[in-house]
Amino acid sequence: MDVLAAWSIDSFARSLSSLSDHTVAAYASDVRGFATWAARAGIEQPGAVKRTNLRRYLAFLTTREYARRSVARKAAALRRYFKWLVRAGHLDVDPTVGLQARGGDGRLPRVLERRDLEELLEGALPEDEPDWRRRRDDAVLEVLYGSGLRVSELCGLSADSLDLEEGAVVVWGKGAKQRRVPLSAPAVAALRSWLGIRHEVLATDAEPAALVTVLFGNERGKALTPRDVRRIIDRRSPSPTHPHALRHSFATHLLDGGADLRAVQDLLGHSSVSTTQRYTHVSRERLRAAYGDAHPRA
Repeated sequence: MDVLAAWSIDSFARSLSSLSDHTVAAYASDVRGFATWAARAGIEQPGAVKRTNLRRYLAFLTTREYARRSVARKAAALRRYFKWLVRAGHLDVDPTVGLQARGGDGRLPRVLERRDLEELLEGALPEDEPDWRRRRDDAVLEVLYGSGLRVSELCGLSADSLDLEEGAVVVWGKGAKQRRVPLSAPAVAALRSWLGIRHEVLATDAEPAALVTVLFGNERGKALTPRDVRRIIDRRSPSPTHPHALRHSFATHLLDGGADLRAVQDLLGHSSVSTTQRYTHVSRERLRAAYGDAHPRA
């Protein structure tokens, strides 16, 4: 007898249509892991799960030396799963209400190496990749890495914010603060290519007031969303990559190259230099690793 049959995990996974395939697979795996553990404890169906069971499971994961970030993700998967059960009418009460797991350790996402960036920005694409999507994705990725924008800032860009002749873009950051950021030469080229067909993608006849100045659109002819950006990176990246890794790589590569900390602060739109200083620690670790790998007396 399949101990997981009563948990409807495949149906739960199908309900996650708005998430990337990678995230769906991870959530389904997390729920299966809990269901298997619960079965060993004599809990054969989700209706028998109590909040104390969930807390014991998270404590069990901690004793198995799972990283805090991993435990937090598994807790998030379980919260989403039990909310789906209630929404679908399979449960009356959600046992995950109030369930908390300590989050990650505050580490920055990894810095992309040159080969990863080349694959992400210039890698071969499927033969059936639509031309409009290739142009849009090229521009999105070049701007994210070349200018260090937050994903929310990129999604909020308008065509009017671009100055391609000067190679710059005006960005509205946190706290409604405006800054002017340089665009790289590859970003300018990719944007020119995208702008040539942008009007064919955005359904400006449906919502002219909302979309007439939007820079990037999605498959539905609407303004690009952070979730759309995640899908772009999932398609293009050779390994799982968080969208903010491009921003972190932008900052770290500038500091590795000798850029002034205050200048990087302005480019990133940080209100405090202490926020930018986190990247100096990343650069120091990279330099230390390079020294250890290359110096004969290290």
